[in-house]
Amino acid sequence: MLAELAAANAAFGVIKTAISNSKELADCAKSIAAFVGAEEDLKAKAEKRKKSPFNKVLGKDANDFEEFLALEKINQQKAALQSHMRLFGRPGMYDAWVEYQAKARTARKEAQRQREKERQEFIEVLTWIFIVLVVWGGAGTGLYFYFTR
Repeated sequence: MLAELAAANAAFGVIKTAISNSKELADCAKSIAAFVGAEEDLKAKAEKRKKSPFNKVLGKDANDFEEFLALEKINQQKAALQSHMRLFGRPGMYDAWVEYQAKARTARKEAQRQREKERQEFIEVLTWIFIVLVVWGGAGTGLYFYFTR
């Protein structure tokens, strides 16, 4: 959780500096992606921790307060960026920011879906290889014992 918050803080600093220097959002695209990614990772880890069967079985509560504070810090940074963009950025910069965030989230989700699809295909290929090896091994063993009698 601290790693995601540190990544969000670093990206926030770069984005804020770039906007203060009257640069375009495209100039700090990597930092925007890191900021959005850190926020998404933090939310995903919080959900995963809440749904963890080990925490439920062992009676451990997820550290909700720590997660709340981290998400609150990111929300404060987002509000500060919105204010900063509206004050110092070009007209429409905040709207472009929201649009870019949406594109970054979509790209991350699509990349995750693609990785999962590739993983499933890999598992399927390994399963077929295993089945073929077992069938051929069984047939070979059966033939060996049949002809050695």
